[in-house]
Parts: sequence; C-alpha cells; structure tokens
Amino acid sequence: MAINVLLADDHRMVRAGLKQLLETDSGIKVVAEAGDGYECLNLANKTKPNIVLLDINMPNLDGLQVLNFMKQQKMLCKVIILTIHNEIDYLIKAMDVGCDGYVLKDSDFDTLKKAIYAVYSGETYIEPSLVPLLNANLAERDVVKEKLSELTKRELEVLKMVASGAFNKEIGSTLDISERTVKNHLSNIFKKIGVSDRTQAAVFAIKNHVIDIK
Repeated sequence: MAINVLLADDHRMVRAGLKQLLETDSGIKVVAEAGDGYECLNLANKTKPNIVLLDINMPNLDGLQVLNFMKQQKMLCKVIILTIHNEIDYLIKAMDVGCDGYVLKDSDFDTLKKAIYAVYSGETYIEPSLVPLLNANLAERDVVKEKLSELTKRELEVLKMVASGAFNKEIGSTLDISERTVKNHLSNIFKKIGVSDRTQAAVFAIKNHVIDIK
C-alpha cells in the first residue's frame, strides 16, 4: 500500500518537480497539492494523506501556523517540514509545535525518501546536518531549565519585572517589599542564572521566554 502524500508549497514548479521525483518510488503517491496554508488544511481534511510535506514560507497561513492547527485539531497525518531554512531557530519552533520531520530543500532526494519512510513508520526524522545543532540547543535548554528551577517564586517575579524594564523602586512598590530586599533578590538571581547585571538578567529572561516581548 502506497504512502499518500500531500505537497504544500507556494511554488508550482517546486511541487511539480517534487511530485515527479516522489512518484518514481512506487511506494509513494502524491494525492494532492496545495499552494497556500488554507488550501493545505482543506485538502488535508478531504484527502486524509499519511504525510504532508509542508513548506514554511506560504501565503495566508504559513507552514508553522498550519502545523500548529493540525496538531491542535489532532489530525492524523504526519508532517514533514520541507524548507530552505537551515537556522536552528526554525527547527526548534517546528519541533516545539510538533513536526514529525524536518528536511532542507537542498538535500538530496534519498534524504527526503528516508524522511518519508521513517516518519510513516512512526519515527522522527531530522536533517542530519542539523542534528548536532539541535542536540546542543536541547542541552542548553536543560541547563536553563535547571537554573530557573532554582529561583524562588519571588525571585521569578522580580526577574520578570526587571525584564519588563522596571527599576528597583517600582519593583519594591509593586511587590510591597523594600528596595533593599529587591537588591538582595537581584543578587541571588544573578548568582543563580549566571549573570553579572540587570541587563544580562533581562536578556536571559527574554531569550528563554520567562517574559515575552510583544
């Protein structure tokens, strides 16, 4: 039984080339093609593919938004992100949302086929060249998580306020504590997260999503 694939890419020539390549393998069948995010979701509902090959850069809904919707709706299809983006941030975002595979468009066809068969069988497939970066990032996340777990509830409140730009007097007034107590909390925070001043603490908080800047 063939693996049914939906191609979602806003470039028609890319879809045509991918379809031609994929269907040289008798175990793979392209059942639909989508040129934007909405069309991808509609066709996924209609054709019930086993796997969606999903580009990130698409009009209307981008690939990560489509992926997020699919996971929220618990759609049964597996999703492989097929993209030009080799930056680790895109991979991390896709992994956080729940992609089943991540392959770069400049990979060879054998890599894409491996990804399709691996994901179809229930595995996660990551572009081999990105695996070392991913592992390093996950290790860094574990370190950050450990540092944050050492902060008390009050210290976390102070860190959030520092990251939002509040000064000691404002922090003290908001939390109903003295400025001296705020300074003591800051000293403890700096030691625990490994920074030397409030600017570095704010950067740490924003970078690690302790506070999100809109």
